[in-house]
Amino acid sequence: MEKQTAGRETLNDFAPKFAQLNDDVLFGEVWSREGKLSLKTRSIVTITSLISKGIVDSSLTYHLDTARKNGVTKIEMAEILTHLAFYAGWPNAWAAFRMAKEVYKNDNSQEEHGGFFGLGEPNVNFAKYFIGNSYLNPLTNPKETVFIANVTFEPGCRNNWHIHRATKGGGQILLCVDGEGWYQEEKKQAQSLKPGDVVTIPANVKHWHGAKKDSWFSHLAVECPGENTSNQWLESVDDETYNRLK
Repeated sequence: MEKQTAGRETLNDFAPKFAQLNDDVLFGEVWSREGKLSLKTRSIVTITSLISKGIVDSSLTYHLDTARKNGVTKIEMAEILTHLAFYAGWPNAWAAFRMAKEVYKNDNSQEEHGGFFGLGEPNVNFAKYFIGNSYLNPLTNPKETVFIANVTFEPGCRNNWHIHRATKGGGQILLCVDGEGWYQEEKKQAQSLKPGDVVTIPANVKHWHGAKKDSWFSHLAVECPGENTSNQWLESVDDETYNRLK
């Protein structure tokens, strides 16, 4: 984070202690504690507090711009302010929206997907085994260690039924990192997935996984070591089966 100097530039002659506390403590020590709370989260907390108190002046403009720099996308900001309107008051939200539009006016970026590990590239090599578009971001080299990849599904996307074959060991672990999705084993109820959920898929078990109809979904796929491992791709998950999930 950039070193803050606004306090000293504006108030050092009049209130040097306040200037020092503003620049060195608030924006130096508190905001620098990224290991405790990310800059993005601190920005969201700060703009929520300011708008809730009806503070929609230059300080809010500064923190809206800081939030943008700290990774709050235009789509996320619109959703945050919409949510806040019901708690902080409609007039405060209107004022904040006017300021946010100005801050984000040159931001033409699209909403990012893939969670912390990133979207990666279109999963073209396995596209024939998916309904809808998926993306793959390999995180490790399978020739050197256990293979881990971030897999992202667009809304409604799912992979075919498939089996991770192995004569010993094998299988796969899914670590859910973003959005909401489904996991289902043959002859079992589908399991709803959200960030933080972990799915252990045994070897030789028929299953599928993918996004919910109205949500992007990302998980880390961890290939478990085993003997004589291979993937057996089977039939697709038909629309009738998928659309029944709620």
